[in-house]
Amino acid sequence: MRPQNESRLRFLRRATDRPRYRLRRGVYLLPSLLTMGNMFCGYACVVYAMRGEYETAAPFIGFAVILDTLDGRIARMTNTTSEFGVEFDSMADIISFGMAPAILSFQWGLSALGRLGWAAGFLFVAAAAMRLARFNIQGAGGGDKRYFVGMPSPAAAAIPASTVFAYPVGLYDYREALPALAMVLVPAVLMVSTIRFRSFKTLDSRTRRPYTVLIFVAAAIVLVATHPQAALVAISYGYLASGFVGLAITRWRRYRGVATAPVSHDGDARVIPEPRDSAAR
Repeated sequence: MRPQNESRLRFLRRATDRPRYRLRRGVYLLPSLLTMGNMFCGYACVVYAMRGEYETAAPFIGFAVILDTLDGRIARMTNTTSEFGVEFDSMADIISFGMAPAILSFQWGLSALGRLGWAAGFLFVAAAAMRLARFNIQGAGGGDKRYFVGMPSPAAAAIPASTVFAYPVGLYDYREALPALAMVLVPAVLMVSTIRFRSFKTLDSRTRRPYTVLIFVAAAIVLVATHPQAALVAISYGYLASGFVGLAITRWRRYRGVATAPVSHDGDARVIPEPRDSAAR
């Protein structure tokens, strides 16, 4: 009798009824552990920053950047990506690359500015949250994988982290703390901007490279090991400047394209449109 009742229910079911999807229980352990380590580094940075141990707090943001890079790459390599992992990673990034650098900057120098200091720190947190939300939307809709639209939040968090690590002595005079506003506000504005920053996700580690690449990698490791403060400041601020350099090159090429446009017989300049990529067509 039970199979007949089930067949009758199926017959009476409307065609517009959507089938119910059962949520998969459990998580992929390895990427989730790396994301959890990322979150722990952000929490540890906050704890040490509130203690005034800035030289210990700042490197935790760097460790969080490494773990955040590894969890996504390992999830793609092992085919263990999931919607839970994406959302969990975003929550961890808000702590490690939004809240942690803001509190570190406030404790280190912005507290001398009073309300202006904590307002600047909140702007950094809000910009990081909006940047992560926009990244999730753009990631779902596709796009050019070679570039980020806006400065990525780990790179923005590296600006105050590397600065504090290079100069761990706190700023207690408001006149000395005024330049610290630029250290927080400039990355915050770049996170919500439309300036493109180079992404390294398209680099294929399985392709053959010249042997000289290993020499440069070894030189970078030695530089970071021997002079970590100067090397990390150069890397973080160099990546920040790369966005402006790329913007200047793009505008220069567009200007040159308009300036070198052919002139018709009636004296009017004709602008030749740039050829579109075949994928765009």
